[in-house]
Amino acid sequence: MIEILNPSEVARAKDTGALVADILQTVKSRTTVGTNLLDIDQWTKAMIVEAGAESCYVDYEPSFGRGPFGHYICTSVNDAVLHGLPFDYTLADGDLLSLDLAVSLGGVAADSAISFVVGESRPPESVALINATERALKAGIAAAGPGARTGDISHAIGSVLREAGYSINTEFGGHGIGSTMHQDPHVSNTGRPGRGYKLRPGLLLALEPWVMADTAELVTDADGWTLRSATGCRTAHSEHTIAITEDGAEILTLPTQTLS
Repeated sequence: MIEILNPSEVARAKDTGALVADILQTVKSRTTVGTNLLDIDQWTKAMIVEAGAESCYVDYEPSFGRGPFGHYICTSVNDAVLHGLPFDYTLADGDLLSLDLAVSLGGVAADSAISFVVGESRPPESVALINATERALKAGIAAAGPGARTGDISHAIGSVLREAGYSINTEFGGHGIGSTMHQDPHVSNTGRPGRGYKLRPGLLLALEPWVMADTAELVTDADGWTLRSATGCRTAHSEHTIAITEDGAEILTLPTQTLS
């Protein structure tokens, strides 16, 4: 299903996006060496409940997962890149943590992801991975607008990732979003310009470049959810929800305040 939202629905999506972004930034600001992933999950739950929003994850049961997800945020550490199921793990200095969050507020969903290094260490490989996904996300957003096609976005994202020296997995990528979290059209992290669905004002897309340092192959963890690099290399993931407007693309998942 491809959903085109009306102006009032897009306005509600802005509220949802701001909530998602603020939760992610709050979690990031609280996360230190010694933080447990299960604590992050509980912080997220409390903020969702306080906002009167609904989790898109806790009851989520897609074909690629094992039963309901059962948690409120994805916490992917080091070689985990997508769908990281929170578990009893205490973060160490230098861990690369990716947080992915989707919630629904007022009947409209928004989805975003950030990656950062925990503690004082700044491993060069981790910093490079994060920077590449952030640059690719910026390029994908710049390529989006009325009349553009999904292939234009995919090409822009893929060009940045390849230039940075990373191979690209096409099993998972960006997607439409609206009254539900995952919708058509699929937006691959690589593609050919001028191909794919033609973008229209009112369309919401979640764009999400992600990479693994030295492979494009994923393996599924024993928990049935967490996707890891096949070689054990580090990974990173960045994501924004955007709205296609008459003038281009508007990022909906920007925080309302900057937290340290």
